[in-house]
Amino acid sequence: MKSWQSALIGPDVSLREALEIIDSAGSQLAVVVDGHRRLLGTLSDGDARRALLSGLGMDDRVCRVMHAGATVVTSSSTPHEIQATMRRTGRHQLPIVDADGIVIGLALISDYLTAARRDNWVVIMAGGLGSRLQELTRDTPKPMLKVGSRPLLETIIRSYAEQGFHRFYLAVNYKAEQIEEHFGDGSALGVDIRYVREEKRMGTAGALSLLPERPASPFIVTNADLLTKENFGLLIDQHAEAGVHTTMAVRQYEMQVPFGVVNVREGHIHSIEEKPVQRFVVSAGIYVLSPEVLNLVPAGSFFDMPALFDLVLKSGMKARAHQIDGYWLDIGRMPDFERANLEFTEIFND
Repeated sequence: MKSWQSALIGPDVSLREALEIIDSAGSQLAVVVDGHRRLLGTLSDGDARRALLSGLGMDDRVCRVMHAGATVVTSSSTPHEIQATMRRTGRHQLPIVDADGIVIGLALISDYLTAARRDNWVVIMAGGLGSRLQELTRDTPKPMLKVGSRPLLETIIRSYAEQGFHRFYLAVNYKAEQIEEHFGDGSALGVDIRYVREEKRMGTAGALSLLPERPASPFIVTNADLLTKENFGLLIDQHAEAGVHTTMAVRQYEMQVPFGVVNVREGHIHSIEEKPVQRFVVSAGIYVLSPEVLNLVPAGSFFDMPALFDLVLKSGMKARAHQIDGYWLDIGRMPDFERANLEFTEIFND
């Protein structure tokens, strides 16, 4: 189709003009906006045809027949979320709007059928013991626990693969044979999976020293117990655009004090705040590292990601934070595991 702007029309346009614009734009959909490009509704060729069959004429205005409750996606929607919305609604074109309802694009199904291939590696730390889920992980490694219809780790790999990532390294230790037997070389999922085998526990970053070769471009490191709808391609792209050495995905975490907090100065009460909420920025367990950062990882030693970021900062390298606002769940405790199973079908459309 032509540029998405060619599909924009005003509410006073006639049905005849609207159909001409739909035909010219090649979009099968016209997006009705006001003078500030704020979304008012949509008009498909089917909407126009039904209007004409109901007795309206070609000179009637679009505002009489447009679909005012149009389904939209936002600028922060991931490709997976856009595809899911298209499947759920049966629509092949969806307006993209910002927080103020201003139209900033038009999502077409053809743009999401095949994600652009990304050669950036994805390293998944899958060697943990899962001790907080001990009753479930006694015989099964945590990444292989079933969430919904399949193992947690498979959902993680599928999420990356759907966004074009195809080269994976799995750092394995506890009951590694179960992971290797299930995934093999990754061909069943259409990806290339290789293994980094930890002979001992090496923390959340130590296994990076075992990579058999150095990547040529920034790569993602992620924990194997996270369910998220993050746009990983955007994470990589913004890392590159920022010209930094490391990126840490972060999210907001709130914790409510269950008591009234008393502000005391020199024995006198100055104020009382009832059950205040404290807010923190915390790591989301997903990182982007540039290849040169591997020089800071000690060989064959236990080493955690916070220690690596500490060395990055002390070395004068640049580190940035990438805010995650969408769905994110760390499956580390039994309540989280139960929640993941309850939400899986709705969130992952499976």
